Amino acid sequence: MTGPTTDPDPTTDPTATATAAAARRALAERAGRELEDAPALEILRWATDTFGERFCVTSSMEDAVVAHLASRARPGVDVVFLDTGYHFPETLGTRDAVEAVMDVRLITLTPRRTVAEQDAELGPALHDRDPDRCCALRKVAPLERGLAGYDAWATGLRRDESPTRANTPVVGWDERRGKVKVSPIARWTQDDVDRYVAEHGVLTNPLLQDGYASIGCAPCTRRVRAGEDARAGRWAGRGKTECGLHG
Repeated sequence: MTGPTTDPDPTTDPTATATAAAARRALAERAGRELEDAPALEILRWATDTFGERFCVTSSMEDAVVAHLASRARPGVDVVFLDTGYHFPETLGTRDAVEAVMDVRLITLTPRRTVAEQDAELGPALHDRDPDRCCALRKVAPLERGLAGYDAWATGLRRDESPTRANTPVVGWDERRGKVKVSPIARWTQDDVDRYVAEHGVLTNPLLQDGYASIGCAPCTRRVRAGEDARAGRWAGRGKTECGLHG
C-alpha cells in the first residue's frame, strides 16, 4: 500500500514554479484585455478577489488614491511603502496619516543599509554620483524582498505622466518578478485624480501644492516648471527618468 500523494511544493519544484508563473501571466494578459475599459474600482475588485492576501498596493505617498480605492475593494488591504531614508518629511507625514485614517495595513520597507552606513561604505551622496545604483540599493532591492510573499501588486502608474509610461496596461505581467502588475488608474488623467481626491477627501502630499508634480527622494526631486511633464522634476539634468521599479 503506497502512502498518500501530495502536490509538488511550488516553492521548491522548478517545474511547478514555472507552471504557476505561466498561468499567472496568461491570467494577467487576459485580464488586461478584458478590463481595459473597466473603472479603477472594478479592476481592484478583480485583483483582490483573485489574489486575496497575496495582493498588495505600493504607494510612494505622493497621494493615497490607489490605496483608498483598494481599501474600498478590500478593507485592510496591504499597502507597501518604501522608506529610502531620503524622503521629504511631508512624504513620511502622509504615510503616517494614511496609516492612521485609512482601512489599510501599512507596511514600511527599508534598505539593508541606513544612509549613514551606505555613505561609510560607498561614499557620501551616491545619488549624485551614481543615481542608478542608489535607486537599486534603496528602492529596487527592498521592493524585491517586500514583494516576495505576493502574487500581484498594484501601482499608481498613469499613461499621461510621461512617454515612458504611455503604454502602461491596467493589468500586465511583471516579467522580472514573475508577478501580476495592476495599474488601475493607468487611463486616468490628472483631472481624474483631482476629482477623486476632492470627492472622497483623499490624503495627498502637501508638496503637490508647492510646485512638485512627482515626488521621490528629496535630493533627486525638484519643482516642475511651466510646460514640463509631471516627471520632469525627477533626476533633473541626470538623463534618468525612472528609478528601476517599473522596468
